[in-house]
Amino acid sequence: MTSTLQPAETAEAAQRPGRWLALGVLVLAVLLVAVDATVLGLATPYISEDLKPSGTQLLWIGDVYSFVIAGLLVSMGSLGDRIGRKRILLVGATAFGAISVVNAYATTPEMMIVARALLGVAGATLMPATLALIRNLFHDPRERSLAVGIWGATASAGTAVGPIVGGFLLEHFWWGSVFLINLPVMAVLVLVGIRLLPESRTADPGPWDLVSVLLSLVGMVGVVYAVKEAAAHGFAWGPAAAGLLGMAALYGFVRRQLTLQAPLLDMRLFRNRGFSGAVLADLLTILGLSGLVFFLSQYLQLVQGRRPFEAGLAELPAAIGAVAAGLLAGRAARRFSVRAVVSGGLAAIGLALAALTVIGQSTGYPLLGAALLVVGVGAGLSFTVTADVILSSVTKEHAGSASAVSETAYELGAALGIAVLGSIVTGVYSDFTGPAGTPAAAHESLGGAVEAAGSMPAHTSAVMLDAARTSFVDGLALAAGAGAAVLLAAAAAAWFMLRGQRLDSRP
Repeated sequence: MTSTLQPAETAEAAQRPGRWLALGVLVLAVLLVAVDATVLGLATPYISEDLKPSGTQLLWIGDVYSFVIAGLLVSMGSLGDRIGRKRILLVGATAFGAISVVNAYATTPEMMIVARALLGVAGATLMPATLALIRNLFHDPRERSLAVGIWGATASAGTAVGPIVGGFLLEHFWWGSVFLINLPVMAVLVLVGIRLLPESRTADPGPWDLVSVLLSLVGMVGVVYAVKEAAAHGFAWGPAAAGLLGMAALYGFVRRQLTLQAPLLDMRLFRNRGFSGAVLADLLTILGLSGLVFFLSQYLQLVQGRRPFEAGLAELPAAIGAVAAGLLAGRAARRFSVRAVVSGGLAAIGLALAALTVIGQSTGYPLLGAALLVVGVGAGLSFTVTADVILSSVTKEHAGSASAVSETAYELGAALGIAVLGSIVTGVYSDFTGPAGTPAAAHESLGGAVEAAGSMPAHTSAVMLDAARTSFVDGLALAAGAGAAVLLAAAAAAWFMLRGQRLDSRP
């Protein structure tokens, strides 16, 4: 890759003292978001039992966070460029902690959905700010690669810490406690960040265009909502209209950015093939993985009967693989090539998902653990290198916008993955044939079936649960196959789009 460092940046490369301590504060924000994402999946069976959401409401609880955050990431990244990335990070972290309390004490499915949406607003401020600050803290490309690797490894570590800590809490307290673990992390981040983080902003950013903010939000939410509803219920005029409105809003957003003197998002970034290829790889990877990740905790607990803490430990290999691979990814990309590392990582994930198409109720842990380890290694290699490519493709003035695009791809992929692949699982599951007297609630979700079984005769409940679990596993296997196809296609796309890309080695 051609270096994008400007002469002023080269002169500035007398490295900032305390940058590694500042990085420690930034990764706390990443940990905050990663832990929250994983504990939701672990707590889903308990939320289902307590709040009694319908199948559609359960999907909304899972993906409304991604809808909102995807719609606001570009706007918040641009806002951080204007008012200061440190400021928006600390304000967002404070709000994230406060809204986590609302999530913990939600009393209805509707309240939980609204709380998750508000958490998305706060979460949209965190991830772009952390990556943008890394771009401004580390001017040496090799140091920046290591910093990005640590950033990614912390996110992966959060996926391990979340289920384990969350599992422990779920076994000893009520499900809302898993959201309260955000509070001490948020407190440390804010108190230490005030002292250690340097402020950075674009020198002459221009006004923050509220029309563009609205177009971005309406566009993203409209399109993702339409895809979700079509995948879950087939064609309907309401979602179709929302999708058309969303596409029109996104078209208007792009046209407006091309005419503004100070756009929220510089569309010229996409002329860089490496930047576009890295963003596309991230989106497809998360799309292929998210459906499996969302339902994995339910499989471990409600199908295989593991306790929450045991289910958290069972997911640990993915995080271990991602942490180890993330720390080595930059060195591997310089020794071999960017496209070899990214494409190889994506292909490995695809093959691991393909292996999970044979999953059953009694599948042994060696197959599951090995597949999760390979998924973690592939994700650690791919995500770390694509993040490095994205940051290296822009000057530090555009770091906020570039980081926001990267995170938008991640969140959009998560929303689409849960919508499409999650709807595959839900659709296959809801068609199971239970014995006479099976309540309608049992067809809404596997958690609903487990709860309904408690009020049924022993023999009838056993037959109903076996049918429900078999149908759930069939849907999960089908979703794993679809995810494998997406990941292998992403590997092929990355191989062509990242051709000739290199990570710079010069400070």
